Amino acid sequence: MKTLTILLTDGPYISECAEIAYRIASKALKNYRVNIFLYLDALHIPKLHQNPQAVANMGNLFIDLAEHGARIRGCPRCGMARGYQTENNCEYPDLIEISSLYDLQEMIAESDRVISITR
Repeated sequence: MKTLTILLTDGPYISECAEIAYRIASKALKNYRVNIFLYLDALHIPKLHQNPQAVANMGNLFIDLAEHGARIRGCPRCGMARGYQTENNCEYPDLIEISSLYDLQEMIAESDRVISITR
C-alpha cells in the first residue's frame, strides 16, 4: 500500500488548511497509509476540549482520522512553545502524539506522495 504524508503548519481556525487536510486524508485512507505531521500552529488542531460554535471541531475530526488509521504526530518544540507538555500530556488524545521532528523526516522518506498545506 502506498503512503501519503501531509504536513500542516496553520492552526485549526485561522484558515481552511486543517479542513482541507482532513478531507484529503479522509478520502486517502481508503487507498493509502496516511501520515500527518503537525508543525508550528498546527499543534493547536488536535487539542482536547475545543468548543468552536460556528464551525466543525477540528480536534474531533483529527481524532477520527487517527481512529481510522492515520498516524498523526507533532513537533515537540512547537508544542512546548505553545504550552503543551510533551510527556503525560492531558491536552492531546492518546492516538495523537507530540513526538519528534525526526518523525517528519521518517514520514517523508517512507512516502510515495507528500503534501504541504499552508496558506
